Amino acid sequence: MFCTACGTSISDSARFCSNCGKATGMYSYAPGSAAPRRFFRLRNDKMMAGLCAGLARYLDLDVSFLRLLAVAIFIVTGFLPIGLAYIIGWIIVPVEEYRVPPHPVTAETHA
Repeated sequence: MFCTACGTSISDSARFCSNCGKATGMYSYAPGSAAPRRFFRLRNDKMMAGLCAGLARYLDLDVSFLRLLAVAIFIVTGFLPIGLAYIIGWIIVPVEEYRVPPHPVTAETHA
């Protein structure tokens, strides 16, 4: 079996990818047995602060849909409701921890 996130070959009984840590989805978990999902701002998929990208990942939605929804709410209600919420979220929501993928060893790096 291969990880859908990074393409690494993993065993068929693995619950998580050993390279990137993404869940394989092969097993269902009882409530409280797995680590709870956390809402983070994303560093690598951001337009401004990464809030829409983080919320899209947390809710398992398309990030473009959430960005369009935020702009529509901004236009309809004005700056205060969504703009203030965005600024507060920018301050309060933690940034996703950046994990550097392991550098592949090739013939050029060893020679």
